[in-house]
Amino acid sequence: MKILTISDEECLALWDFYVPGRLREYDLILSCGDLNASYLSFLVTMARCPVLYVHGNHDGSYRTRPPEGCDCIDEAIVEYNGLRILGLGGCLRYHPGEHQYTEKEMRARIRQLKWRLKLLGGVDIVVTHSPPAGLGDGEDPAHWGFAALKELLDEYHPQYLIHGHVHTRYGAVQSRTLEYGPTTIVNACERYVLDIQEPPCPDMKKYGQVIYRTRQKNWYKKD
Repeated sequence: MKILTISDEECLALWDFYVPGRLREYDLILSCGDLNASYLSFLVTMARCPVLYVHGNHDGSYRTRPPEGCDCIDEAIVEYNGLRILGLGGCLRYHPGEHQYTEKEMRARIRQLKWRLKLLGGVDIVVTHSPPAGLGDGEDPAHWGFAALKELLDEYHPQYLIHGHVHTRYGAVQSRTLEYGPTTIVNACERYVLDIQEPPCPDMKKYGQVIYRTRQKNWYKKD
């Protein structure tokens, strides 16, 4: 399965200078936030796959003009082609604004998902805006990562954590990927492509094709 991960900076080759067919190879697109809603709408129109996104701390405009045709997975777990994907947008609170959280608030968001994680037997990919603390984050308070996300990795050991928030041009980023135990952490700034082995489909009698959303406190079957 080939997954296009994106964040923070629109890729000119995929928008202004788009060539028909350039997105044909991807099975899924994951957005880690801080991207123009029109950009995501364009990608889902041109691609032959879903676009799933979480909010960045500069995505307040999504409230009135969300990306059309895309699915928000913030505070949700979605199963797609056998992959269990968890979304947690936002960054560590550093000034007033939307999609910013304290450590306590982030831990509470994760805690609301724990019974769903137990039901699904864990998670394969975690999609966040902010990185975990000490694992690809920045040195300034605006770009510190969450200790709560590191705790999530320690408990559930996902195959990947995909994040944005820390632009590669900041200079503090030494590598686009780093390893933390069994988890590969990816900085998706602008774009980064994952080519991973597609897992076997789960037992539909046990799980079903479901999206869990904590805010609505219910679930929706997917066709």
